[in-house]
Amino acid sequence: MQEQRDLQSILSLQRDAFLCEGSPSLKSRISDLKKLRVAILNARTEIIEVLNKDYGHRSEHETVIMEIIPITRLIDYLIKNLRYFMRPIRRSVSREMPFSSAHVEYQPLGVVGIISPWNYPLVLSMMPLATAIAAGNRVMIKPSEFTHETSAFIKRFLAQLFPEQQVAVIRGEANVGAAFSNLAFDLLFFTGSEAVGREVMRAASTHLVPVILELGGKSPVIIGNDYSLDQAAKHIAYGKLANAGQTCIAPDYVLVTPDKVEAFISAYSQAVSELYPEGPASKDYASILSDRHSARLQSVLEDAATKGARVIQVGNPSNPQSHPRQFPPTVVVGSNQTMRIHQEEIFGPILLILTYQDLDAAIAYVNTRPRPLALYYFGHRKEDITKMVKRTISGNLTINTTLMHFVQDDLPFGGVGASGIGAYHGVEGFRAFSHAKGVFKQGPIDFTSLLKPPFGRVARFIINIICHTNKHM
Repeated sequence: MQEQRDLQSILSLQRDAFLCEGSPSLKSRISDLKKLRVAILNARTEIIEVLNKDYGHRSEHETVIMEIIPITRLIDYLIKNLRYFMRPIRRSVSREMPFSSAHVEYQPLGVVGIISPWNYPLVLSMMPLATAIAAGNRVMIKPSEFTHETSAFIKRFLAQLFPEQQVAVIRGEANVGAAFSNLAFDLLFFTGSEAVGREVMRAASTHLVPVILELGGKSPVIIGNDYSLDQAAKHIAYGKLANAGQTCIAPDYVLVTPDKVEAFISAYSQAVSELYPEGPASKDYASILSDRHSARLQSVLEDAATKGARVIQVGNPSNPQSHPRQFPPTVVVGSNQTMRIHQEEIFGPILLILTYQDLDAAIAYVNTRPRPLALYYFGHRKEDITKMVKRTISGNLTINTTLMHFVQDDLPFGGVGASGIGAYHGVEGFRAFSHAKGVFKQGPIDFTSLLKPPFGRVARFIINIICHTNKHM
């Protein structure tokens, strides 16, 4: 199709424009960000409609809260801090060069490629786009082929705002995505599954393109013995069931002490009922995106039940079905490591419940598995919180709630190990989309000339002084 044929020509168009026009000014970047913000808010009704069509059913409130508000808040944050982010940063120079100077200059990389996912197709394309624009880059976006209506909207929406030499959207199926990954970008940003992330990184390595990979994995929740189960259940139910669990940082499994399993199931079921009084038929409860994803979730549950786990629907199951691909909130208890639910990221409204004997054992369980994108801890004791901070490694750690770290614009967001490479949001996001160029200026008196050939007594004297000083530091 045309998009695939034009990939290289669009990349060349953007790179030529970047080389010709150079780094955009602060005023120009802020103007582009403001233009994007206003346009998103003006398109609110259409955004709600296209996402609802793609999902079959999605709450308009959830779309605004999860897709529109985070983008506008990030843009506000970038506008407020951009002058500070762009400023050169002075660095110290060697003692032997006292009249010289050094600083770091943050430059745009050039042309950035963004591959966005289907679960939050608007926010996870627009947030990296806004960050890339703030850093002064040109951008090519490949939205997901699974959200046809939203991808079509993104293409026509951005075409009305920016010329193709600044922002271009490429639509197409998996083969187009593969070709997109093989382009010689200056940076490639990908959000999606670990399996596809590996392929993207492999393709990017052909041209030594640096990557930012926002992946996922199995994000744990540990509930401390000093925390209210009812309160924890409310936070967990919200984090698990927003977008029907189709969230990369949704809680995947909960660790509680054995004596609290049944009480937690009861508290969680009550929390689900309060959020969705009519069960999965509630107007605020999202559908699973596709039949394929729904069938995968059902298969995971059947595998667990066949191998001996208890599978329990929670909340208020409702009939008749009011919108397509409803999947009831479910918990799984009594599982084991042979089950698929232990081996795959759930990415749906299924919560796995496990047990631990003490906090050290819970931490050990988490630490012996791939490092998660998010880790949640519920507890009040300062020493236990400190232990969680110091002894675990995860993309982010959130205490006494779920999901909320994603909307803290001044915090970096990203994975570690199997859950991702690199981070965006905050100043870290601006810097991830920039090149930190070190600039050194030689002073009027060049003492280093005394350390250049031909070497003699003066050079030996200076070397001995430097080595003697360093020895005693």
